[in-house]
Amino acid sequence: MSLVANTGKLAGRTLFITGASRGIGKAIALKAAKDGANVVIAAKTAEPHPKLPGTIYTAAEEIEALGGKALPCIVDVRDEKQVQKAVDDAAKKFNGIDILVNNASAITLTDTAHTDMKRYDLMHNINTRGTFLASKLCLPHLKNSNHAHILNLSPPLNMNPYWFSLHVAYTMAKYGMSMCVLGMAEEFKQFNIGVNALWPRTAIATAAIEMLTGDTSTSRKVDIVSDAAYVMLCKDPKTYTGNFALDDDIVTEAGVKDLTPYACDPKNADNLLLDGFLDDPVAKTQHRATVFSVAARRYHTSAVNRKEEKPQAGAGGQIPQLFDAISKTLSADLVKKTQAIYQFNVKGKEEGVWHIDLKNGDGSCGQGEPKSPPDATLTMDGANFADMFAGKLKPTTAFMMGKLKIAGDIQKAMKLEKMMKSLKNKV
Repeated sequence: MSLVANTGKLAGRTLFITGASRGIGKAIALKAAKDGANVVIAAKTAEPHPKLPGTIYTAAEEIEALGGKALPCIVDVRDEKQVQKAVDDAAKKFNGIDILVNNASAITLTDTAHTDMKRYDLMHNINTRGTFLASKLCLPHLKNSNHAHILNLSPPLNMNPYWFSLHVAYTMAKYGMSMCVLGMAEEFKQFNIGVNALWPRTAIATAAIEMLTGDTSTSRKVDIVSDAAYVMLCKDPKTYTGNFALDDDIVTEAGVKDLTPYACDPKNADNLLLDGFLDDPVAKTQHRATVFSVAARRYHTSAVNRKEEKPQAGAGGQIPQLFDAISKTLSADLVKKTQAIYQFNVKGKEEGVWHIDLKNGDGSCGQGEPKSPPDATLTMDGANFADMFAGKLKPTTAFMMGKLKIAGDIQKAMKLEKMMKSLKNKV
């Protein structure tokens, strides 16, 4: 639901949007199309994805149905020739390019040890290099426009070590996009080209996020980002440049008084999941700055704790009882769906190490470290741990609030959210 009215300021303007076949990129394209803008859909998706809807051709149909003009281009932003051809075709068809939106991005939320170099190269080649390349090749046309903008979907440059410690490769790749804003805003001032960054304050409900977490109830709709992008792209590029903006700040400044309609679930409008790279305003900066050292602690277990055994029913404490209940819910089907091994470092009154193996056989769980190396190691206080398995606290929420520390494959860790939905009625 768009809460920012279209003004017609982008009518006849040409937008070159990378990754515009779905999600945020497409939402920005559709918002501009309502003004009668020309949109170049520069994306790889020419054939339907088995799990994610939308292609460059279906996006083009939607753009033209709203009154815009579309040029679908098959573009891998890593390929200089493909980007150059799309830029040339756009300039020829629409007589120039006024606005570049660098939206295409790749994400792998893994720590250093679990980031293979193929994924590292993918993130850096799409995020940082792709943004630089598209900006470089569009520059000659932007110089000729009287309303030239570059907008990167990238975060503020937050130097809190916490955001590097979680997934240093991804952080570097996204910050590369932000550094393009920092440098190009100053470099291109002489050409009256506005260069800015836009980032959502909360998680945004895209098909990719839903596929990853299985839940968008604490997210906002893509409309808040497309509304914010529209407001930014309508500003005078001569005076509006070098900004690292957050979506809700922009729409609020534009006059939106109630952000509730942007929430996927209005009941959670005041309890939304913060997006990455933004420090929790409730938590002190000092807390965030010390997270790295906390996450780096290692838990040493005794020979007894290392034994592979199911917890005894009725054993003292909340955690043993919880794992006894979990052990009764494990199945080959759950193993097939999850394919991950988890180690839990529990702190507080019931300090200890536990595990759930959802990769082998019919699954197993117990006290001590798993027999095979864990895909993800989760560290949290015992009370929060119990709330998480009872469905009172979602893993993604706990993670973003700093209550849960994750080492290893964060994407597999977030699969716990799906698993817990099947467990919470039984645990």
